[in-house]
Amino acid sequence: MRPTVAAIEEWKQRRHAIVLAHNYQTPDIFHGVADLSGDSLALAQQAASTDAEVIVLAGVHFMAETAKIINPAKTVLIPDLGAGCTLADAITGADVRLLRERYPGVPVVTYVNTSAEVKAESDICCTSSNAVEVVESLGVPRVIFLPDEYLGRYVASHTPVEVILWKGHCIVHERFTAAEIQRFRDAYGGQLEVLAHPECPPEVLAASDFVGSTSGMVRHLKEAPAPRVLLVTECSMSDNVAVDFPQVEFVRPCNLCPYMKRITLPKILESLIHLQYEVTVDPAVAGRARQAVERMLAVGRGRGG
Repeated sequence: MRPTVAAIEEWKQRRHAIVLAHNYQTPDIFHGVADLSGDSLALAQQAASTDAEVIVLAGVHFMAETAKIINPAKTVLIPDLGAGCTLADAITGADVRLLRERYPGVPVVTYVNTSAEVKAESDICCTSSNAVEVVESLGVPRVIFLPDEYLGRYVASHTPVEVILWKGHCIVHERFTAAEIQRFRDAYGGQLEVLAHPECPPEVLAASDFVGSTSGMVRHLKEAPAPRVLLVTECSMSDNVAVDFPQVEFVRPCNLCPYMKRITLPKILESLIHLQYEVTVDPAVAGRARQAVERMLAVGRGRGG
C-alpha cells in the first residue's frame, strides 16, 4: 500500500491534482491520499474553492458531476465508471418534467444524489445536512422533494411545508431495521448511543438517539461524545471517524456501499497516470444544474457543511 500511496502523491504533484474523498471511502483513501474530505455538501463547497487543475473524485459518479458542474474549466476524474448510486438511478430528468406538469408552480428541491440532468430540471439542490433549511428557504407552502423518500419524510417531520415525495431509496440505508437496532441495544445492555442517517427508514430513525448527516454525526460526537456509539450508515464512516475519537468504542453494523467500494488506491493511481475516467457534462445541462447547486450553496454560505 505504501508504494501506491507514494506514487499517488507523486502524480498529484505532476498533474496539479487533488483527491476529494467522501466519508464512505475506505480509511486508506480517506486518511491516506485525500486532500479534502467530507459529506456531499462539504465536497461541493471544497470543489468550488480549489485551484487545482485536476480533481479526482473518490466517491460516486454524481459527486464527480457536481464537481464538474461547479468547476467547468477543470478536469474531473472518477477512478471507476461503475461507481454509481441507486438514488441517482431512481429518477430521470423526464420524471422531473412530468412532476412539474402534475404540480404546476411547485418548486423542485433535489437531493444532490442525482444526475446532472435531474439537477438541471430542479429549482434548488440540497444535502442531508441542509435539506430542512433549503426547503424552508423557499418560503412556499409545499415543495416536490426528490428522490429519497426517507430523507423527504424526515424533512416533512421537521417543517410545516408540505413535502411531495418520490420513492427513491439508498441501497445501504434502506437495509437497516428497527429490530436490528434493538438487537444491538440488547447486546450491550442498553449502554449504546445510536446515531442514524436520515436516509434510513422512519422506524429506524424513531429507534435512534440522534438523526443527522455524516457531518452532523461528527459534530454531535464532538459536542457530546458517548463511550459506545453505533453509526447507522455506511460502514467505512465508523472506520474513518474512529481515528478522531479514540475514547469512543464504535459498534459497526457493517452495511457497505458496493459503489463506493469500487474506488481503490490502485484505481486512483491509474486515474492520475492516464487521466481516466474524465467526467463531462453537456454545457447546456451544466449551466442549469449549476444554478440549482449554487442556490444551495448560497443558503448555507458562511455556515459550513
